Amino acid sequence: MSLLSILKSKSAPTRLFTTKSTVATVTKPTTPGPDLAQIQSTAREIILEAKDEAIRIKDQAVRDARERLSEIEAQAKSLTQKQQELTRQDELLNRARIGLDEEDKKVEKLKGDLLGKQEELVKKLEKIASLTTDEAREILLTEIRKKSTAQIAKAIKEAEEKAKTESDELAREILVDAMRAGATDYVAEFTVSTVAIPDEETKGRIIGKEGRNIRVFEKVSGVDISMDETPGEIRLSSFNSVRREIARVALTRLIKDGRIQPARIEEYLEHARLDVERIMFQEGERLCHAVGVYNLPREIIAMLGKFKFRSSYGQNMIAHTLEETQIGIRLAQEVKANVDTVRLGCLLHDIGKVVDDIEGSHVELGVNFLKKFNLPIAVVDCVEQHHEDKEFTSQESVLVYIADAISGARPGARHENVEDYIKRLNRLEEIANSHEGVAESFAIQAGRELRVVVTPEKVADDQLPILASTIKDEIQNSLTYPGTVKVTVVRETRAIEVAK
Repeated sequence: MSLLSILKSKSAPTRLFTTKSTVATVTKPTTPGPDLAQIQSTAREIILEAKDEAIRIKDQAVRDARERLSEIEAQAKSLTQKQQELTRQDELLNRARIGLDEEDKKVEKLKGDLLGKQEELVKKLEKIASLTTDEAREILLTEIRKKSTAQIAKAIKEAEEKAKTESDELAREILVDAMRAGATDYVAEFTVSTVAIPDEETKGRIIGKEGRNIRVFEKVSGVDISMDETPGEIRLSSFNSVRREIARVALTRLIKDGRIQPARIEEYLEHARLDVERIMFQEGERLCHAVGVYNLPREIIAMLGKFKFRSSYGQNMIAHTLEETQIGIRLAQEVKANVDTVRLGCLLHDIGKVVDDIEGSHVELGVNFLKKFNLPIAVVDCVEQHHEDKEFTSQESVLVYIADAISGARPGARHENVEDYIKRLNRLEEIANSHEGVAESFAIQAGRELRVVVTPEKVADDQLPILASTIKDEIQNSLTYPGTVKVTVVRETRAIEVAK
C-alpha cells in the first residue's frame, strides 16, 4: 500500500514531515480521526517499503552497469582485433607493392633490351635486303593493295552480274508499265513574260511624264520593265514567276484600256493579283483531282497551283508533278507498297520550290511547310528524302525518289541554258581526266554518259570497276545535273603488225 493512497483515505488533512530516521506528524484536530499509534505504524511501514524499493532499484542499476561494462569491454576487444587485422593487411599490401615495383623495374629493363635487339635486327635486315624500313613497308603495302584490288573488282563484278541476271527483266517490265501509266496529254506551259505594244504612243503612256507611270508600276508589282531590247514589245523580269504573271496580266489590260496613270495602275495590279490567285487555286485543285487526292487544306492546294508558273530546267512543274505521281502510283501498286503515301509524297515532293520569301533548299522549305498541317509522317519523310538528303526510311520514300528521277530524266523532259550545258560537259571530262592512267574522256548523249579511255599499261583490268566508282562519286558530289550520268571506263590493248 503506497503512502499516497493512505493519505487520500484519511478523512482529516494530515501533513507528514519525514527525515532519514524519524517521522513527525502534525494533525489539525478538527474532526475525529485515527489515533497516533496507528498513524505511526502506517508511517513505519511506508518507510520500510521505500527502503526496500530503493535497495531494489540500486541493485538493478548495479546489474545494468555491469552488463553495459561487459558489452563495452567486448566491443573494445573486437575493435582491437580488427585493428590488428588491418595492420597485418597493410603490411601485406606494402610487401606486395614493393614486389610490384621490383617487377616493373624488371619489365622496363626487358623492354629496353628488346628495343635494342629490335634495332639491331632491323639494321641487319636493312643491310641484308639493301632496303630501308619505309621502302620495305611501301613494297609490302603495294602487294597487299594489288591483292585487295583484284578481290574487290571480282566481288563487284560478281554482284553486278547476279543483280543484272535476277532483276533486269522484272525491273524493265515494271518501269515500262509505270512510264506508260505516267504518259499524259498535259502540254507543258512555258510562261513568256513579254507584252506586245501597238505603237510608240502606247510606250510613252506606259512610261508617263518623267517616268512616273513606269516607276509606280515597277514599285507596286515588284518586277523590272525593259522596253529597249525588242521593238514592239515590253519585257518583264523578276525571279518571282507569280509576280511576273500578275504584272503581265495587269499591263495587258492597261494597254487595252489606254488610260494609264498611277491610281489605275494600282487598281489593275490588285485585280490581276486576285485573278491570278484564283487561277492558281483552280490549277492546284485540278492537279489534285487528276491524281485522286481530295480534301487537302486550301493553303496546300493554293501552293500547288503556283506550279503553273514554275518550271525546272524548262519542265513545267504541273506537268512534272502529274507525270511523276502517276508513275509512282503504278510502281507502288506493282511492289505492294502504300499507294496513298506514295500518291501524296509524289504530289507534294517539290512544293518547297514555290515557298517564297524564305531562304533554304526546296526540300527543307517543303518539309517545314507541310509540318504545319499535321500530314502523316510517312508522307513528310517522302518529301524530305526524295533527293537522298537523308537516308530512306521506307519503301514509299524510295518509290517517290525513283518516280521523280524517271520523270525528270526521260528524253525531252527538260532543257537548260546552252552555256551551263557546255560547262557541265567540260566539267565531266575534267573530273575523268584528273585520274592517273586516263588517256582521254568524252561526255556524250547530252552529258548523260561519260566514256573514259585508260592507258592499258597504267590501269589493269581489275582496276576498272574501282576507277568507274570513284569517278561516279566525284560527279555526284561536285555537279548538279538532270537525271543520271553513266560512267563507262574502256581499256583496250592492240597489237599491230604489217606484212610486207
